[in-house]
Amino acid sequence: MKVSKLWFVIADGARARFVERDEDGAFRTIASFVSTELHDRASDLGRDRPGRVMESATPKRSSMVPRCDPKEAAKEEFIELVADELGVERGRGQFDQLMLVAPPGVLTKLKDKLPKPVAELVVRDLQKDLTNVPDHDLTDHLAPSP
Repeated sequence: MKVSKLWFVIADGARARFVERDEDGAFRTIASFVSTELHDRASDLGRDRPGRVMESATPKRSSMVPRCDPKEAAKEEFIELVADELGVERGRGQFDQLMLVAPPGVLTKLKDKLPKPVAELVVRDLQKDLTNVPDHDLTDHLAPSP
């Protein structure tokens, strides 16, 4: 009988890693991703100042409000990259079940972006940011629920 292979996806808006348990029960990171657009300020992702627009009645110029926050757009793009990578790994038969671990907002977005065949494999999720927790300390956080 084949043993089901469970992967843990630990993510936030700029970092993610895929983790599995080895035969001894210890956690081991299989792959990790870091957003190339990890910046402290949204202005680092876009222009220094918003664009200007002239009013037709006066010579006054006003700044334009961007349609979306560049930092939020980078986060969305990164979450989509993680979801796409999970689709690729599922196609290669690397896992049979998934547990998603992410902060609440990221968790919701990740679930929405997962391809349907991958989303059906999610057996559990946890609303926590464990991206900075080393593999050897994950046992305390990912213990099976009673």
